[in-house]
Amino acid sequence: MIDNYEHYITKNIKAFYKRRLFSPIVYIILLTVLWFAFSLGDILSPIHIDDSVSFEAAYKDSDRYVKTTLKKLYFTGYTMKDGNDIKGYYYYCMRNEHCSIVLLAPSTCEEGLPSIDKLTVVGKIVKGKGTYTQFVNKLSKDLSWDSKGLSDTITGCYLNEPEYHLKTTIFMFVFYFGTLIYAVISLIFYILCIRFPVLAPACQNLVVFGNPHKLLAEAEEELATLPQLATEDMFITEHYFIMTSPYGNAIVPIKEILWIYKYSTLHKILWYHFSISYTLHISANKHLYIHCPKNTKSDIDGIIDYLAEANHDILVGFSEENRLKVQAVQGKPLHVERLLAWKKKK
Repeated sequence: MIDNYEHYITKNIKAFYKRRLFSPIVYIILLTVLWFAFSLGDILSPIHIDDSVSFEAAYKDSDRYVKTTLKKLYFTGYTMKDGNDIKGYYYYCMRNEHCSIVLLAPSTCEEGLPSIDKLTVVGKIVKGKGTYTQFVNKLSKDLSWDSKGLSDTITGCYLNEPEYHLKTTIFMFVFYFGTLIYAVISLIFYILCIRFPVLAPACQNLVVFGNPHKLLAEAEEELATLPQLATEDMFITEHYFIMTSPYGNAIVPIKEILWIYKYSTLHKILWYHFSISYTLHISANKHLYIHCPKNTKSDIDGIIDYLAEANHDILVGFSEENRLKVQAVQGKPLHVERLLAWKKKK
């Protein structure tokens, strides 16, 4: 049993959010590594290259995703297929006295126009292999060349427009930046809760009952003078029920509690039952709900008995009758109550 409960609630709030710092920090680091490892910046904003830069030179400079203007493109008569679907059409053009191959999307070339005078395209520079090698071999036979001779004439890299999946790219970056923003906001929030524990939801939920600073200080003072009942992570003082578990923190004025009951959970692996844990559920005025998971039956029974004795208006035990009674008593949802309380303070 803990002997000193001085500032015990704020210490546990700080400890709770310190433990939660790990996930957003690791996730932000992971996203940063992915940004540089896969050149995501190039996908978001492709490098613009002109005719003086060959595809091979751009590839060697790690400029994989590029935007360029092509002139005098001619259809080779060959396509790239993905199963039965045509993925792209092979075109060739001259760039700075080099013959370059471009794979255009069906929508761009209108499914194989014989020639295109001018076209600005965004794509990925790909090293020629696989289907590209097969294409070069077939094209060399059409021209009565050997494949090596043709390979020496055209560049070894080609521009693949279908590889720049616009819809997939948009979805990827929405997800990337969305989760990044969420991680950053979470990190900032956790740091603020560590620096100013009163900003934590456990304290801010008290705004519907009064001043969170004052109520927190009062709960701390009562707990510091030793609680009237204490378990591993649940405490009862003269006026408050307090929870400081690894799953969260909560402070509830006893006079505001409407309903308490316990819920059992059977933990098992396949057919083997190895333990039963109990969760204490508390419903208070202003739509405040507290869950105290993974406690022993004796601890929860002790808390329920003490709270029922401290406030005779508390409904004990789960039943449809009790649920309907609480539903009738409850007012507006908690977020509305908090907004109204905030407006009153102003």
